[in-house]
Amino acid sequence: MAGHRSKLRRAFTLVEILIVVVILAILAALTVPGFVGAMEQTAQGAFLTDIRIFGDAAALHYSRTGDFLEDSSSGELPAGFGEYIDERVWLKETPVGGVWDSESYDTGGFASAIGVHFDGTGETRDDAYMLVIDQTFDDGDLATGHFRKIASDRYYYIVAE
Repeated sequence: MAGHRSKLRRAFTLVEILIVVVILAILAALTVPGFVGAMEQTAQGAFLTDIRIFGDAAALHYSRTGDFLEDSSSGELPAGFGEYIDERVWLKETPVGGVWDSESYDTGGFASAIGVHFDGTGETRDDAYMLVIDQTFDDGDLATGHFRKIASDRYYYIVAE
C-alpha cells in the first residue's frame, strides 16, 4: 500500500498548479511594463545615434562639396548622400517610426536639416514623445535649439543655420 500512495503523491493537485499560474501571472505583470519602457528607450537611443551619424555625414558632405544636402522627398536618399552613410539605414523606417528626410533652405531659419517625417509609416509620435528625445539630445524645447519641430509631423536636427 505504501508504494501505491507514493505514486499518487508525486502528482500535482489542481490547486498547486493554479497557485503556480497565479504567481507567474503576477511576475509577468510586474516585468512587462519595464520591458516596454526599456524598448522605448532603446528605440529613442537608436534614433539619436542615427540622427547624429546622419548630421555628421551631412556636415562632411558640405565640407567636401560646398553644398548642403538637397531637399529630398521623405523616405528618399538625397543625391550624393549615399557616399557618406549606409543607404539601407536611411531608406528603412526610423527606429521611432516615420521615415528619414532632408530639408534645405527652409524659411524657418535654417540652411540644412535632417529628421523624421511621420508620414504614416510605422508608429506616429507626438510632441511629448519627441520632447523626451529633445531633452536628451538638445535643449528640451522643440521650438529652439538644434532639434526642432518644423511642422505638425516633422522633427529635425538642424545641421546648418
